[in-house]
Amino acid sequence: MLGKKILVVDDEPNIVRSLAYILKKEGYDVSTAKDGEPAMDMVRDSKPHLMILDVMMPRKSGYDVCEEVKSDPDLRDIHVMMLTAKGQVGDREIGLFKGADEYLTKPFSPRLILNKVEELLG
Repeated sequence: MLGKKILVVDDEPNIVRSLAYILKKEGYDVSTAKDGEPAMDMVRDSKPHLMILDVMMPRKSGYDVCEEVKSDPDLRDIHVMMLTAKGQVGDREIGLFKGADEYLTKPFSPRLILNKVEELLG
């Protein structure tokens, strides 16, 4: 998937590092952000093909970022994968309602993440 841009947004540095590592190793162009506010600036500037979003972040939640991306006609084609510790059925339903294309819970398997990324990016 050489050249496909992925933005990883999570406030946990270890998660960001591990996701960036496994994705870069597969040839993806990876950018990172620690919160939803800078992530939205990055999305508007670089228009990634996929965002991997945590739900719980300090200033702007992943739910809010997802909803903002999916409601913007210029951004709505960006795939959104929620990756979060919030694993209740209701949490998943909220994520999908806000427009997420996929909703996965932590802890995660690197192989599962790569499989889902490949599915979303075709």
